[in-house]
Amino acid sequence: MSKIHKTYDVIVVGAGHAGCEAALAAARMGFKTAIFTINLDSIANMPCNPNIGGTGKGHLVREIDALGGEMGRCADKTLIQSKTLNTAKGPAVFSLRAQIDRRAYQSEMKHVLEKQENLHLCQAEVVELVIEDEKIKGVKTHIGSFFPAKTVILTTGTYLKSKIIIGDVSLDAGPDGLLPANSLSESLKRHGIELVRFKTGSPARLNRRSIDFSNMIEQKGDEPIIPFSFENEDKNIQMDQISCYLLYSNEHTHKIVRDNLHRSALYGGVIEGIGPRYCPSFEDKIVKFADKDRHQIFIEPTGLNTEEVYLQGFSTSMPEDVQHAMIKSLPGFENAQIMRYAYAIEYDCINPMDLKLSLEFRNIKGLFAAGQINGSSGYEEAAAQGLIAGINAVLSIKGQEPIILDRSQAYIGVLIDDLVTKGTEEPYRMMTSRAEYRLHLRQDNADARLTPLGYRLGLISEQRYQKFLMKQQSIKDEIKRLRKKVLSPSDEVNQFLDKYKSTRISTGIKLYDLLKRPEIKYRALKEVDDQMPELPDFIADEVSILIKYEGYISKQMQQIEQFKKMENRIIPDDTDYEEIPGLRIEAKQKLMKQKPRSLGQASRISGVSPADISVLVIYLNAKTRREKKK
Repeated sequence: MSKIHKTYDVIVVGAGHAGCEAALAAARMGFKTAIFTINLDSIANMPCNPNIGGTGKGHLVREIDALGGEMGRCADKTLIQSKTLNTAKGPAVFSLRAQIDRRAYQSEMKHVLEKQENLHLCQAEVVELVIEDEKIKGVKTHIGSFFPAKTVILTTGTYLKSKIIIGDVSLDAGPDGLLPANSLSESLKRHGIELVRFKTGSPARLNRRSIDFSNMIEQKGDEPIIPFSFENEDKNIQMDQISCYLLYSNEHTHKIVRDNLHRSALYGGVIEGIGPRYCPSFEDKIVKFADKDRHQIFIEPTGLNTEEVYLQGFSTSMPEDVQHAMIKSLPGFENAQIMRYAYAIEYDCINPMDLKLSLEFRNIKGLFAAGQINGSSGYEEAAAQGLIAGINAVLSIKGQEPIILDRSQAYIGVLIDDLVTKGTEEPYRMMTSRAEYRLHLRQDNADARLTPLGYRLGLISEQRYQKFLMKQQSIKDEIKRLRKKVLSPSDEVNQFLDKYKSTRISTGIKLYDLLKRPEIKYRALKEVDDQMPELPDFIADEVSILIKYEGYISKQMQQIEQFKKMENRIIPDDTDYEEIPGLRIEAKQKLMKQKPRSLGQASRISGVSPADISVLVIYLNAKTRREKKK
């Protein structure tokens, strides 16, 4: 007879990046929470790349922090190098990326969980979901214990029936050789949850002492370091950064791959799962980009207290002997010592279209899913979903409406909407190109967009919220001051303009209009503005962006206003699409299956045409008129 434990409000299954954020959010909102993991030492593990952020992903981390999540704070404490990507482009696509000390990050996040009130950490494998009358009741563990729960969040990452593959060798194992979760998949299937098979992988790890760096290109971090967390100011996290290094593969490397393609698990038929398009195996690059005679490879450190380095861009599923040959063919790697071989990993995940936008299953009340189980890839995508799932699990217990971030509010909204509305046929990766309103969804203004919501949810402290309000007021005050102050034409002013190759003035000009000129930087104005306040860089940068891009931002806000009209037009849950005349059969089937929350979401469902949306609008308008007459 299984032991029955006390009832939890929220149980989180898995303690990767999604699980950590989900559990912390629920506990911080005051609800009794438990997080289960097969091994407590794997909490917040980084089995793939030891970094956080990157193009589009840095935006997610900033948004997680703005809502009161933990990833940004933990990254700031454990980074060993920081860079802002895409600085040659506009601020819409600036993205923070930090190299992380992976063991320090794990230790820091585990300690945060251990100290959190209302949160119980438990090392045990969850093997079964207990569901009655289409409602979650709790979970059972591998030793037969039953833990009742009002809600359960699945954040199993890449552990479900996971299989490590190296060449023709296949092992039942999780990331980094940890134990897989082999039983839970069958429980999910028994409850009618559709599973699909995805795959990802990790490159080899080498001993840096065995590598000759003399002919490689050193990649230093940016100075000063810009923090992920809005709680931190730039000056608080400065440190001596560790360099990364850039090198290139060569024709010899490519020939080794081509000669051994038949031995690759990817091309030899051993791998069944679908891999990520935007993070392909090295042999995939050789096949798909046969015209390229070289590919970038980055050597990245995995921590301060280890000699282990990671080969970014050199993921492979080749056998050991081929991996040896590939690595030895790289310049500077003639004596390289492999510490961990590269591998591919297959795992089960769900069809995310079975979820609501709240990340709750459509047909199982109280059951949520977040992270790679939903078909996404990456730590940041997982953490973002985990945070939202944790929040919405609590709100469901309280009988309140879920938090749904739309595509104009956050990259998190884009991420979840893409997964739930469109689904994915490969591990989904966030990129700035996926966001229609990316000029509005910048990483610098994530707090302006989301911190008031985090405060209302109880995830942002009063002290932090007051600091946020002061920042926003400082931005408004400085913009107002720049609008009012006029520079008169003078030799001094025109010499200043000459210095920056800007057109001279013959009449007065507001500082606001002067700053609109692309060649004039905010800090440069101090040369002609003796009243300029001493603002922190993060405020000065925000002022500059809002002024320089005012026209573009204004136009995008108009587009968002039109978008909101569709998003705010809620479709009643009880809508019977079969009864709506004029809808095509395919549209009826898709709409009945997905039950979109709004007209906006309905318009993004594959197979639902603009004509179908027009029919739906007419139907909803007529229904509203009938209800008003009653």
